[in-house]
Amino acid sequence: MIKNKSILNKKTILVVGGAGYIGAHFVNKAKERKNIKIIVVDDFRISRKNIIKDRNIIYYSFDIANMKKLENLFGKYDIDIVVHFAATANVSDSVKNPQNYYINNVSNGIILLRCMMKNNVKKIIFSSSASVYGETNDDTIIESCAKSPINPYGYTKLIFEQILKDYHLAYLLDSISFRYFCAAGCDESLKIGEYHSPETHIIPLIFETLFKKRKEFYIYGNDYPTSDGTGVRDYIHVNDLASAHLLAMDFLLKNNNVCNAYNLGINKGYSVMELIKMAEKISGKKLNYKVKERRDKDPSRLVANSSKVQKELAWKPKYTNIERIMLTAYNFYKHNKL
Repeated sequence: MIKNKSILNKKTILVVGGAGYIGAHFVNKAKERKNIKIIVVDDFRISRKNIIKDRNIIYYSFDIANMKKLENLFGKYDIDIVVHFAATANVSDSVKNPQNYYINNVSNGIILLRCMMKNNVKKIIFSSSASVYGETNDDTIIESCAKSPINPYGYTKLIFEQILKDYHLAYLLDSISFRYFCAAGCDESLKIGEYHSPETHIIPLIFETLFKKRKEFYIYGNDYPTSDGTGVRDYIHVNDLASAHLLAMDFLLKNNNVCNAYNLGINKGYSVMELIKMAEKISGKKLNYKVKERRDKDPSRLVANSSKVQKELAWKPKYTNIERIMLTAYNFYKHNKL
């Protein structure tokens, strides 16, 4: 089969999981580049509302576990780089149902890599997670900190990072892994956003409660060793994540012999109670919440030190305070009447 040929240095990128929350925001930013064609593969279990209409975006609906369909896709297009967002991501669920996570986050990822190697595609950007670090006593986490995941989700991400290192040594695969802290917010166009069923992310859960979609919001633990007893996380706007992926794409397409991992966060943590107070300020409503026991395998604090990516890829977050981040989520929720 004759593959589609690039013209005028046009690049073709394959985005797996490209209709999910983070993937769709990356695709939305990538489409602004006129010199790329975007191929999106997604199973659309929860992502049908994040389809972006653009002549340079082509969507395919299937699971990457389907090797035959994936191989046909690699045979049809001359793919330059893969951006891998497809994953199952829920810490507490991974403890209850680890098999799903090892299949989707590891086994299916290996299927993707097999197709890449077979078609000589040697560039990939991988969505990893701060969960690879586990519990830490450090105020902020740097990439060289010990990797001791405390839940199956974190283990699956660390395993795939190791696979990428092994493929780099054996097959010259170039990769950049991004260890996300907590993705938050929505694009200010209000056209794409966060759709999960069931919802698991804390900020939309707070707004769902404020708008009476759910009866009460649960705080899982108020006895952590933090300033107010509730868990602390670093929240990064989803468009800042997208911009980091674009910089990584440019870097990988220009360079060889690359195998790096970077933290992505704003270097500041906010507790659950701080999020509640900010949401009440933004909405003018009082949140009905209840404190429950800690969830199993939840770290008390995860805050990034992202100086490495800022130095090496010249990335800098635009959304650097929690009020602005949460306001974008609130506006999306209110506009779309979720």
